[in-house]
Amino acid sequence: MIGSGSWATALVKLLVENKNETIVLSWWLRSEENAAYIRLHGHNPKYLTSAQLPVDQINISTNLQLSIEEAELVILAIPSAYLHEQLSTLPETVFQDKLVASAIKGVIPETYQVVGTYLKDRFNVTEENILVIGGPCHAEEVAMEKLSFLTIASGSHQNALTLADLLSCSYLKTSISSDLYGVEYAAVLKNVYAIAAGICHGLGYGDNFQALLITYAIKEMELFMNAVSPMERNLMDSVYLGDLLVTAYSQFSRNRTFGMMVGKGYAIKFAQLEMNMVAEGYYASKSLHNLIKDFPLEMPILETVFAILYENAIPKNAIRKLIQSLRTH
Repeated sequence: MIGSGSWATALVKLLVENKNETIVLSWWLRSEENAAYIRLHGHNPKYLTSAQLPVDQINISTNLQLSIEEAELVILAIPSAYLHEQLSTLPETVFQDKLVASAIKGVIPETYQVVGTYLKDRFNVTEENILVIGGPCHAEEVAMEKLSFLTIASGSHQNALTLADLLSCSYLKTSISSDLYGVEYAAVLKNVYAIAAGICHGLGYGDNFQALLITYAIKEMELFMNAVSPMERNLMDSVYLGDLLVTAYSQFSRNRTFGMMVGKGYAIKFAQLEMNMVAEGYYASKSLHNLIKDFPLEMPILETVFAILYENAIPKNAIRKLIQSLRTH
């Protein structure tokens, strides 16, 4: 497990408690201080602090290369904004013959790539060995053992089944998909739309308009994915629509929370500092804005979020302009 945030913590808890007889789990943490604290106290001091971790069954390390080299399966669960920096010192062969799963729902800012494409280009990981863990699923509810559902996407049916079996337990149900890149793009897009939903909520728009906004968001998502990663898919499946809904509406959604703060008038940088967590949609909106320049796509919700976050557009005025745009579609 690579990462120290909420999702990494929840997955560590799940894997050790439910599969402790079948796996040896190593957990890489960037900070030696955090690693020492978790070893001593049995819980993460910053994220999901109430989740007790059986640390006697976890190999906690701060040596990234060694942690990866000793593993058969690597799960990446750090913010996409930091992934390139963390992996940049590693040799290109570090993931050779390993399964590499992304639990990251974001775009690499330096390359405008989703994680699967980045792993393929930077480390020559084959599509068969790349896996994506998709929602709808919040780390907080997994840690509280509330019933949740995940979709595992991969270029290999068997590898997807392997990871799905590792994650499956009484409160977490899994399914598999062959839509490797579509699941990733959907996870990236829904964060941007959750920011839009949060901005509108912060401005005082109610549930009626939120429902309309998300209806247009799923249409926009379909337009994008058909252009960028065309294949037969049903966007009504939980990994697409379900993940969009939970991220746009949930109290646990950091992207919605971030957007709500912006809608209420917080400066962008202050909202980021106040949250003390990464809102993946912030980076995704810029990456996707640049990516769609190669396609003749009209994506007014995405462009509105980008304008507010990066072009100093006044949220109230930008959302009014968006409403006029949606009414013409």
